[in-house]
Amino acid sequence: MDLASILGLVICFILVIFGIVFDKSAGVNFGAIMNFLDVPSALITFGGSFCCILASYTMSDYFAGLKSIALIFKTSNMNVAEIIQKIIDLSNVARKEGLLSLEEAAGEIDDPFLQKGILLVVDGTDPELVRAIMETELVSVEGRHKGKIGFWEDLGAMGPAWGMIGTLIGLVNMLQAMDDPSAIGPAMAVALITTLYGSILANWICAPVASKLKSKNADEMMVKEIEIEGLLSIQAGENPRVIEEKLKSFLAPKDRTSSEEEGGGEVDG
Repeated sequence: MDLASILGLVICFILVIFGIVFDKSAGVNFGAIMNFLDVPSALITFGGSFCCILASYTMSDYFAGLKSIALIFKTSNMNVAEIIQKIIDLSNVARKEGLLSLEEAAGEIDDPFLQKGILLVVDGTDPELVRAIMETELVSVEGRHKGKIGFWEDLGAMGPAWGMIGTLIGLVNMLQAMDDPSAIGPAMAVALITTLYGSILANWICAPVASKLKSKNADEMMVKEIEIEGLLSIQAGENPRVIEEKLKSFLAPKDRTSSEEEGGGEVDG
């Protein structure tokens, strides 16, 4: 589980609740929470936002977008240093035994993308065609990721908009009751709650989910780019040490150091 995602969302919720119930003069008043619960406001804000997004997407894309929230709670199993070391090991095998020897190694690899690239190299596919095929798949994967990211960005944009719609509805109802001063305060409170709900939906849920999905997408794209460059370098017969230095250029300096410490594969001339 991704602890950062869980802690961030939970602590945000706790801080909002604390801000609602804490009173400097009276201390903690949990009854104040009831002042912030309003069913019509919730229906307008949340119902309007989700239904508007439903109208903007196909049913399959809509439910796929909703399910993608689970991705932010999963830790990535991609270890860039290990992937680079695996490619270096493959380059050593290819250098000693030839490219055809990589076919057996491909069966032991769990990454379908890397496995597919190895088989293309083993089959003697032209390097430019290998790059084209791998990059086409990379673009396709990134496109699917961006579709899910866009879902949450669109939903985040709808939240404040529908909150404002709810506020306007509440203000109209308030103005209709101007002859009753006692009704103005509660009506104004309800009108503002919809704006609060819209802001919570956008900033507590949608923005963090979209940002985390963007981060995960960027990490996966970098790994796939490393794999493409590594495979093409192996196919070109480059020295394993040269391949290692080339792939480490994708990493930040501090990560290059840790990669060197973890790497135990043979790199010879």
